[in-house]
Amino acid sequence: MAGKKYRAAASKIDRDKKYTLADAIKLVVENKIAKFDETVELAVRLNVDPRQADQNVRGTVVLPHGTGRSVRVLVLAKGEKEREAKEAGADFVGGEELIKKIQEENWLDFDRVIATPDIMGLVGRIGKILGPRGLMPNPKVGTVTFDVAKAVSEVKAGKVDYRVDKAGVIHAPVGKISFGPQKLIENASAVLAAIVRSKPASAKGNYIQSVAVSSTMGPGVKIDTGEARTLAAAA
Repeated sequence: MAGKKYRAAASKIDRDKKYTLADAIKLVVENKIAKFDETVELAVRLNVDPRQADQNVRGTVVLPHGTGRSVRVLVLAKGEKEREAKEAGADFVGGEELIKKIQEENWLDFDRVIATPDIMGLVGRIGKILGPRGLMPNPKVGTVTFDVAKAVSEVKAGKVDYRVDKAGVIHAPVGKISFGPQKLIENASAVLAAIVRSKPASAKGNYIQSVAVSSTMGPGVKIDTGEARTLAAAA
């Protein structure tokens, strides 16, 4: 059964109404429940079939105001690229020795993994450990690259990966409650714009079917899809 605070917050939201993005985010911020700084998340339902390879929507976006959380970055590289990664602010940098540590000790004290292409053959050894946790480097989202300095800087600045799930929904964080409405609106607009840019050529009909925003502990608020598309186009 939902708690008293959740019920109180939900009572202030019209479940049948689709709000503007601005009004929806204001409701989420005003109705925060938890004592901790909750994450605000968008849920975007797409008119795609994720089982089809050409409709498996995924991508990245750097949020204008970051994510509000400190991200521990591991860079797997060799030689000069290790130095570049350290100078860019990576938390952990190494090669085969760190791959071995993950493999043998199940070491996972990091949030993102970036790797250079020349070490991916070794990274494959830990694919079964990293893959299920969403940590496996992937060239499609810019985490397999020789430009490690840029990759580290973007992740530290608030780069977010998004990917449609089996139900055709993308869940993406857009910041923390403490950001306040304006920064959250700008971050959310950036995410929506990125999702629209990722529209597969084979997708038919209305690409964005529904949009909702919620905080970690709070109820969801529906957003008008027409306005979401307009904001995405303008972002």
